Amino acid sequence: MSSNNISILNLILAILLPPLGAFLQVGLSKHFIINLILTLCGFLPGVIHAIWLVVKNKKG
Repeated sequence: MSSNNISILNLILAILLPPLGAFLQVGLSKHFIINLILTLCGFLPGVIHAIWLVVKNKKG
């Protein structure tokens, strides 16, 4: 898979399941915990944070 496909897949997961998208992007880190808390507080903040992580931390 090319890095574009991985980024698109991570972006889709960030929208549908924000904690999973964040975990796949940054692993088990403080950003994952922040995303989990944001998602529990409200779905939209979790989605925004996960998308930000995917765009900011592009691999490749």
